[in-house]
Amino acid sequence: MFNQMVEHKLDTVFAALSDPTRRSIVEALMAGEQRVTALAEPFDMSLNAVSKHIKKLEAAGLVRRKRIGREHFLEAEPAAMEAAADWIEEQRKFWNARLDRLEALIREEIANE
Repeated sequence: MFNQMVEHKLDTVFAALSDPTRRSIVEALMAGEQRVTALAEPFDMSLNAVSKHIKKLEAAGLVRRKRIGREHFLEAEPAAMEAAADWIEEQRKFWNARLDRLEALIREEIANE
């Protein structure tokens, strides 16, 4: 079982990824580093609103900011998703094992009829 610190990190990552705008930002950054202003262009919202989304992603550790002069650049931080991916994988294993046992019981029940 995960400890409380890991659970808090999971909550932060899942909360950050729960918004479609933030997921789009992360997806765009998977192609490589981008300026904040370039990231904001496709969205029908102010730069300030996009910045709030970016701050949530930064707080979750999903993106990293770099400043060069007055320009702000962002890049994805995929390692931050590892705890979430590990948790999802554990859930998948648990439920697959449960479903396999259920299937075996049903097959046995049918065979005994």
